[in-house]
Amino acid sequence: MATEVNSNQAGANTWRERLRALRNLPPVLRLVWDSAPSVILWGCGLRVAAGAVPLATLAVTKWIIDAVVDVVAKKHPMPHAFWWYVGLEFAFASAGTIFTRAIVYCDTLLSDRYVRYISIRVMEHASRMDLATYEDPSFHDRLERARVQATDRLVMIQALGNLLQQAITTATLAASILFFSPWILALLIAFVIPAFLGDTHFAFLGYSLNFRLTPIRRELDYLRTVGASKDSAKELKLFCLSPFLKGRFQKLSDEVCDLNNELAGRKMRVGTVLALLTTLGYYSAYAYVIYRTLIGAITVGTLTFLTGAIAGASTNIQSMFSTFSGIADQALFLSDLLAFFQVRPTIQSPPQPLPAPRPIRSGFELDKVSFAYPGVPRRVLSEISLRIEPGERIALIGENGQGKTTLVKLLTRLYDPSAGRVLLDGVDLREYDLEDLYSQIGVVFQDFVRYDMTAAENIAVGKRGAIVPPALIAAAAMKSGADEVIQKLPHGYQQILGRRFDGGVDLSGGEWQKLALARAYLRDAQLLILDEPTASLDARSEHEVFEQFAELTEGKMALLISHRFSTVRMADRILVLEGGSVVEQGSHHQLMTIGGRYSEMFDLQAANYR
Repeated sequence: MATEVNSNQAGANTWRERLRALRNLPPVLRLVWDSAPSVILWGCGLRVAAGAVPLATLAVTKWIIDAVVDVVAKKHPMPHAFWWYVGLEFAFASAGTIFTRAIVYCDTLLSDRYVRYISIRVMEHASRMDLATYEDPSFHDRLERARVQATDRLVMIQALGNLLQQAITTATLAASILFFSPWILALLIAFVIPAFLGDTHFAFLGYSLNFRLTPIRRELDYLRTVGASKDSAKELKLFCLSPFLKGRFQKLSDEVCDLNNELAGRKMRVGTVLALLTTLGYYSAYAYVIYRTLIGAITVGTLTFLTGAIAGASTNIQSMFSTFSGIADQALFLSDLLAFFQVRPTIQSPPQPLPAPRPIRSGFELDKVSFAYPGVPRRVLSEISLRIEPGERIALIGENGQGKTTLVKLLTRLYDPSAGRVLLDGVDLREYDLEDLYSQIGVVFQDFVRYDMTAAENIAVGKRGAIVPPALIAAAAMKSGADEVIQKLPHGYQQILGRRFDGGVDLSGGEWQKLALARAYLRDAQLLILDEPTASLDARSEHEVFEQFAELTEGKMALLISHRFSTVRMADRILVLEGGSVVEQGSHHQLMTIGGRYSEMFDLQAANYR
């Protein structure tokens, strides 16, 4: 008894979810309309016209058949308009063909424009998300579903157009059947409803299963990538990882296949029974019409008209229920897309933001700043207070995990502090326009991006929203040492880099890093941040880069993170981070004189070169 109650409750919840999901349609229809309004108007007009063609064709066919029966059986003379009706039937058939082709053409145009529009919307919205959002695994699941739903819902959009056409065809055919016998129409509808309920139920189960499998599918995508990529190829061979990855992929994919197959099997068995029930309803109505013809109650032409109308109405009623069911269940998937668009970044510009100061006069200040990553109780930084004066070059050193890169993320407002304030010219960073603030900061992170674009474009991306003259790109490349690398490429600055596209040329880690440095120099920002800028460079290249470091940072604030003490010693001030706090600060000479933590780490590193 309890099981039955739980089952009924689950069924009620399922239907409530379906009905709630229909609320997703208006905002999605708005997205569709915005993508191609003129195409939608043409598509709707064509579907309305196409929906009326079947009834018009049947009406003309009825008249033709009755006329033929009168001529053959009753020896009546041929009606004068007979061949005109035959021509009219041909015209309706031709119009139906033209309308169908035109609808397919409109659907193709709409598909392309919608995919383009919604993909750009997803990219734009994803770009507004802050770093904390991207580090949340649940957001990645939602983003993955949004990316899929952005294009996969084309089926639903076309289904909405089909539903309009089916509704018009069904209404016209049903009206003619209703005129002849309301009971036949009621019979057709009654036998279609069970199939509709069954299809809807299994579509909802499919959505629920797809939702549960999203994390597994993301892991499968990861295993596919890591199991067949250039970056992992060396370790795959040397560590013999292929069998392990293949086994893990096979186990997860078998789990997905088993669950899908089990649901598909149940749908096939139940769906077959319900489809046979629908067929029974159609043939019951068909037999009744034949009986009425045999007793002379209706003409042969009327028989042809009604059997065509019953067949068309039965098919279209079933299609309407099925299409509506599909739309309702597709609307469940739209919850993911709309929920993605509802996600708002926690870090954004205030309602009336201030422009970033030009020039910066008093610099940056961290006022008792503490920070812990979301969901992690341990503080990475604890009550740090420091200033960076205009024109000052500061180096951050410390062991891994001491908060160096986190401090950079706070200075660039990729994160807001958990406690305390980060000030620029005495004003909290949260008061400034975020994009304008970013425009005044040039950063090269240790995990910089390698763009599969031309060498020139790899540098030009550093100048946000601007068309960069080739001379400026070349000048930035000269400063970073990337120019020597680019000159050796077959197509110079127009050479495609990376192996993703045909004709692409890959670079070494150090060569890529020089391009990333050029990107930062091109930005010409007031604050230059270099996070391990020479990690992939050899000793000679590192020396060349830092020979120009003083010149390149002239008049700018510079923040340098490095494990190489030969690099940091040229800074005006060195900060030693340990345990989330600044434990020492001063010039290289001052810190060596103190003989503290910096001196100890310097001597340990220097000993390796003796």
